[in-house]
Amino acid sequence: MDPGQKFFATFDKFLVAGLGCALIGLCVLGCGFLYTFRNPPRPHPSSTPLGTVSLSTAMPGLLTPTLSILAPTSFPTLTITPEGFLPPLPTAGADFGNTPPTGKIVFTCFINQIDQICLMNADGGGRQQLTNFEATSFYASLSPDGQKIYFVSRRTGSFEIYSMDIDGKDRSRLTRDIGAVYAPELSPNGERIIFANNGNGVWIMRADGRNPHALTNRDDIDPTWSPDGSMIAFASSRTGKRQLYVMNADGSDIRQVTDLNDMGGRSTWSPDGTRLAFYRGPAGDHNIFVVDINSGDMTRLTGGGDNLGPSWSPDGNWIAFTSFRDGNNEIYIMHPDGSGITRVTDNPSSDWQPRWGR
Repeated sequence: MDPGQKFFATFDKFLVAGLGCALIGLCVLGCGFLYTFRNPPRPHPSSTPLGTVSLSTAMPGLLTPTLSILAPTSFPTLTITPEGFLPPLPTAGADFGNTPPTGKIVFTCFINQIDQICLMNADGGGRQQLTNFEATSFYASLSPDGQKIYFVSRRTGSFEIYSMDIDGKDRSRLTRDIGAVYAPELSPNGERIIFANNGNGVWIMRADGRNPHALTNRDDIDPTWSPDGSMIAFASSRTGKRQLYVMNADGSDIRQVTDLNDMGGRSTWSPDGTRLAFYRGPAGDHNIFVVDINSGDMTRLTGGGDNLGPSWSPDGNWIAFTSFRDGNNEIYIMHPDGSGITRVTDNPSSDWQPRWGR
């Protein structure tokens, strides 16, 4: 046999051997795949079911959290929710423990297909309808002393700011033809009212409506006073997507507080002036959060149910908010750690936009 024939004979042997090994390997892989398909791996007993991830907290006295939340990495995140994803909720009149809710909550109530202004005790009792206009009335807030209500109505054809006593009497129109205005709120010292002028920024005027003028000139909405009156928080899309901002009471030193997607509008200060409660999330799935205005640390308080428009109680022990968790907009309250969620309205029509006062 010449050298060429020997070479090809040797090559044929290697080729046959290689094909044989490949065929054996394919058989082994196929058997392994068939076994895995028929016997899928089972989760380890210590693994957490979908939607419930246990996290430790850095604050004492908080409930064991059971929901994982991811936030932008630019903000440290502490996540807290009540026990369970959507726990059974008590209704108005339940035992609130050592810190029963006090004061009044003013809110928007949908009556005969029109938004009106209603008032109730913080535990849901003593409900009163204060307006009976033939046009929308909403965006109400209580004065710091709890004696006056400021709200917006379209009863004259345009959205204007009004005031009235907490019994619904002594109504006064405070603005006239300066634009579509919303979200009025009296300052802690009772001297000035801030509000949003649609598309024209945050405005301010005297408590009697005199000297209305702009503090900002962007698409800024839902302003709210800090407890000492030195600062104003508001929401704005001035950077392209809506975020929370704070500024001095004269409109200076505007500072961005959040950098998040799907931000809502209305926020509320903690009584110590260090935190803001707000809502965010995709349509139909908003949740309540709290952010430290200096550190950016955030806490999520709710876990599902479409929750909006938080308002902190003056004593700091509760937060009121609107939720769609029972299939209808109702007002709930909870502690600032997300515990003690309690429904305080129960009506076939919507109750929303709560603002807490004394």
